[in-house]
Amino acid sequence: MSEPIRNKKLDMTAPTPQNTPANNAPISSHAQQPGVASIKEEDLDRVAAASIFAQNPKLVSMIEGKLGSLVGKSSGYIEALPAPVRRRVAGLKGVQKEHTKLEGEFQEEVLQLEKKYFAKFTPLYEKRAKIINGAAEPSEEEVKAGETEDEEDDDEDEAGAKSSAPSDSAANENVSGIPEFWLSAMKNQISLAELITDRDEVALKSLTDIRMEYLEQPGFRLIFEFAPNEFFSNKAITKTYFYQEESGYGGDFIYDHAEGDKIDWLPNQDLTVKIESKKQRNKNTKQTRVVKKTVPTDSFFNFFNPPSAPKDEDADDADASSDIEERLELDYQLGEDIKEKLIPRAVDWFTGEALRYEELDDELEEGDFEDEDDDEEDDLSDDRDEDDESEDEDDGSKPKQEAAECKQS
Repeated sequence: MSEPIRNKKLDMTAPTPQNTPANNAPISSHAQQPGVASIKEEDLDRVAAASIFAQNPKLVSMIEGKLGSLVGKSSGYIEALPAPVRRRVAGLKGVQKEHTKLEGEFQEEVLQLEKKYFAKFTPLYEKRAKIINGAAEPSEEEVKAGETEDEEDDDEDEAGAKSSAPSDSAANENVSGIPEFWLSAMKNQISLAELITDRDEVALKSLTDIRMEYLEQPGFRLIFEFAPNEFFSNKAITKTYFYQEESGYGGDFIYDHAEGDKIDWLPNQDLTVKIESKKQRNKNTKQTRVVKKTVPTDSFFNFFNPPSAPKDEDADDADASSDIEERLELDYQLGEDIKEKLIPRAVDWFTGEALRYEELDDELEEGDFEDEDDDEEDDLSDDRDEDDESEDEDDGSKPKQEAAECKQS
């Protein structure tokens, strides 16, 4: 930030919500650039303050609510501007509205472009599903193109793949399609793998296809298709993501909520619950009995029962509201990962090649920057070493030998 302009005639601070000027703002040729005045605060014992807040969560919630209610409210600065300046500010808002309108049109055209190419992708997805499920075989041209891509990989990866490849046999020749394709692809997708339990894997082996479709309104639907299995009778389970009708700041679509299909579980096969048994003893008769209770448990299939947005009565409970917000964000991100990563490049997730690009992104995010302090310390240590060496050269031969002996010890 540039330094505030010094002016002997005026010594005013910038208007803030806590410091609103009673008179008009200093708009003139002699006005100084707004600066922030230093605020004197009493010394406060941080440990004591933290203890007070920890013992009074309602007080913290009340303060957060009060501060939140101030966000976006006028400090009086704009209202204090001269009338001609306020008129120009209003004009800028009019220009901004035109910009916002164009941003909305841009996002709408992007969506239509996505739909246009999705229609071109769909036949490829259908062909992929047939190959996976053994209804068709790839053409020679497709196989050759895939083998050419494999040859471009590193020699080590290629050698490892050859050494671990199973030998051809009559049993292998009778395998239909690509068994457990989608389960393997999902387990390689980190965000999804964290949701899949050992019990889920048995059911997900019957997953035959994952596809998506756009809605007429802004939003999309994920469709999971299953072969007959021992867990549920659904042939397909869908989850739909809806966006709000109004665009957000910058013209982007705003996520609203998601809805999942009800899973028709077969008797005693619900993977989203588990049965807990507990022994109880009668105080009078001393007889014991076993009480069984059904409780929720972790499962990938909870994905189809998305969390709901916090209600107004939950707004006062800051912890509960924050927890729901986090779950909503995670739920939406999972849907985006399936839509944008898993479905378009399913074979790369099946083979694990997609993980290379995921790891590369992580490295770019975490390893692009180095700690400047460390570099400065290294430079200082190098300077000290050079100074020590120069001092040794200036001294006699005996100190040189002693220094050398110290370095070896």
